Amino acid sequence: MSASDTIVAAASPPGRGAVGVVRVSGSLVPEVAMALLGTLPPPRVAHLADFQDGEGGTLDQGLALYFPAPHSFTGEDVLELQGHGGSVVIDLLLQRLLALGCRMARPGEFSERAFLNDKLDLAQAEGIADLIDASSQAAARAALRTLRGEFSARVAALEAGLKQLRIYVEAAIDFPDEEVDFLSDAQLQRRLQEVFAQFDALAAAARQGVVLNEGLKIVLVGAPNVGKSSLMNALAGDDVAIVTEVPGTTRDLLRQQIRIDGIAMNLVDTAGLRASEDRVEVEGIRRARQEMAQADHVLYVIEAASADPTPQQLAELPQGVPATLVFNKIDTLGRSAELIASVTLPRVYLSATGGQGLDLLRAHLKAAAGLSDADSGVFAARRRHLTALGEAREHVDAAARVLLNQRAFELFAEELRLAQQSLGAITGTFSSDDLLGAIFGSFCIGK
Repeated sequence: MSASDTIVAAASPPGRGAVGVVRVSGSLVPEVAMALLGTLPPPRVAHLADFQDGEGGTLDQGLALYFPAPHSFTGEDVLELQGHGGSVVIDLLLQRLLALGCRMARPGEFSERAFLNDKLDLAQAEGIADLIDASSQAAARAALRTLRGEFSARVAALEAGLKQLRIYVEAAIDFPDEEVDFLSDAQLQRRLQEVFAQFDALAAAARQGVVLNEGLKIVLVGAPNVGKSSLMNALAGDDVAIVTEVPGTTRDLLRQQIRIDGIAMNLVDTAGLRASEDRVEVEGIRRARQEMAQADHVLYVIEAASADPTPQQLAELPQGVPATLVFNKIDTLGRSAELIASVTLPRVYLSATGGQGLDLLRAHLKAAAGLSDADSGVFAARRRHLTALGEAREHVDAAARVLLNQRAFELFAEELRLAQQSLGAITGTFSSDDLLGAIFGSFCIGK
């Protein structure tokens, strides 16, 4: 396959429908249009035409729109055909276009060409896929903001700050006779602090975008029979987990997605944590610990009548993962529902079966997601963006250390260059073919 090929794909869903859309992009578009339509339609004007087969017969009748390069989605000549939506009609049209020299497009290849032709950056291209896959209004609006370039603009502003720092320091390398003491230069320190503040703000916004786009992974853990599965069912509003009085009923992972004010919460119910010689249960406990380590938030469920968890029990919680203690079965004690958030490990007192305190837990989980308002200017982001931001921040941290401890301006400038390169992976300034293949391979065919 070559980027110079003319590609074709159905851009409407398979199956029976009122309208079927086929897109063509590449240098053969004018030639294809003449053979298929008998004419090259005027640019950007809907043109009613017969779609002709190889013998001059009519395959279908519909609208043709021609977008000459570079003023098209892909930056190439593009022909869009809108015909009737029967699967047989679409297949006949595709076969005709393949016979005219086109080839079938790979998933996401139209968007990939738009990226390669500088019509979109990589984050904007991902915004297209996120907009198509959005499962709530808030997620759709966030993806649209990314598609419009709001996320990319924030990244570009941070890159500009790093560039200014590099210029400032590299001037000292090129003109060493100026005898400027950079270690005590307040302007350099101020610029460093501004860059760190930009990193913190952008990383916080990106984390919110990831939560809105992908959801928060919440893992329910605790000893057997404390009510994890009952809590899972109560939050899901359905009997997704089997609940019995037999300890160790849940042995495998159970997953269920819920939404709280438009925010996706991916719940994972796990096997009860305890010493066991049952091979199946031991494997379930191993998987539970693995899920905890990958969680965005852990709900450690305890019976309300029990004492506080011991340090040994709390040691089960993974380091660096936010956790909440959920004291279940308050209905057996006559205790009121309560949320205590102003402690190191927040506490929620509730009854999974009675429903008391569930609203408090939902509000707490929404706050844990960091989205007080899921529609207040949040842009869509992905976990790879967080990884790139983290790598860039590490390089800037390293630059600050070598400046303060070693007075090594060359190393300082090099770390800043590496930080810029990490940020460039977000928008595609610096990207590998493997990364592009992984991203665009997840797109729809025809987009």
